[in-house]
Amino acid sequence: MKTYVVQGPTPLKGDVPISGAKNATLKLMAAALMVPGEVVLERVPRISDVSLMCEVLERLGVEVAFEGSTLRIDATNEPKNEATYELVSKIRASIQVLGPLLARLGSARVSMPGGDAIGSRPIDLHLRGLERMGAEFSSEHGYVEGVAARLTGARVLLEFPSVGATETLLMAGTTAEGTTTIDNAAREPEIQDLAQFLNEAGARVLGAGTNTITIEGVAKLHPARHVVLPDRIEAGTYAIGAAATGGDVTLRDIRPGDMELVLQKLEDSGAEVTRETDSVRIRATGRPAPMDLVTLPYPGFPTDLQPPMMVLLAQATGPSILTENVFEARFIFVDELNRMGAQVRVEGHHAVIKGVERLTGAPVRAPDIRAGAALMLGGLSAHGETRIHDEGHIERGYEDFVAKLEGLGAVVSVTEG
Repeated sequence: MKTYVVQGPTPLKGDVPISGAKNATLKLMAAALMVPGEVVLERVPRISDVSLMCEVLERLGVEVAFEGSTLRIDATNEPKNEATYELVSKIRASIQVLGPLLARLGSARVSMPGGDAIGSRPIDLHLRGLERMGAEFSSEHGYVEGVAARLTGARVLLEFPSVGATETLLMAGTTAEGTTTIDNAAREPEIQDLAQFLNEAGARVLGAGTNTITIEGVAKLHPARHVVLPDRIEAGTYAIGAAATGGDVTLRDIRPGDMELVLQKLEDSGAEVTRETDSVRIRATGRPAPMDLVTLPYPGFPTDLQPPMMVLLAQATGPSILTENVFEARFIFVDELNRMGAQVRVEGHHAVIKGVERLTGAPVRAPDIRAGAALMLGGLSAHGETRIHDEGHIERGYEDFVAKLEGLGAVVSVTEG
């Protein structure tokens, strides 16, 4: 347990470098299992989720080495086919090893995943898609076991543009026999990044970033080096933080196009946004304007940035409605924000937010990664001291979060235990 003690109000001001994307890195690490050789990933964030995924790979018998922000993964020798409960229960992204293990070994036994308690995130779509590619599954004692002599190409129509299912089928299809087509595929930049890496390793993937992805199977992949794309969620967190605290922040080393809707919403709130090729400046004064906001799959507004936006809208000059369409339990942190003087009422998957003139510091608890970051922004916006009790969530998703905030003028201290 860590406790973050935040003094506010503090407008965030200055420049902040953005790290490589957490949600891309974890899937790239899983994809490395398919490569009989060394994969080199650059711009890898030093966060606890990446450390946990390194442990998952090492338990599978893969060699992993971190050198600064460069991660080397050597799966020259065939990995083991079982990912145990001990580690998989700690990080949901580890379910992504299922497709690569099936593709390379013909069998896999993977514990059902854990991770954030932000709602039901079943893996049914992953399994149905792999079954269409010839895999057979059984489930018992908390494990999913799959076998497939060799996966074969198939057309898979997803019921929902699931990021995880799209990534699983994308990886599995690279060495399947024949052509795999994923319809109603997720379009996130992280999926495009995964496809780019796979192509660099010899795959033949077309259409990533559109609703239809086509993969022509190849016999095997080869070693590759890849630079992870910038983390649009980390960038969005600091951008919203600038607006929520009435600050002036420039985000460096980013791809503004990946977060265009977020920037548009900040402009709607009254912030001034200046876009450059690889940077964005956000300046804000006074209370934000209210708005209605809906989370949707990309290119819609990302669910991961809904909690920070709630902090912003909690201080708006009028009422707002925030609708959550992706994870039903994202509102789990509303009670914590209300402890800080916010006036938020949850009605189903809608949050009705009555803007208040000021938030006040209070003791709160971080229930997940994004809520933890949002409460940090709340503490920086609030008058007085906020103490955020966190069981390691924030460090799972944000590299050097405290140091970067301090670089923007925040006053934050951390205590252990």
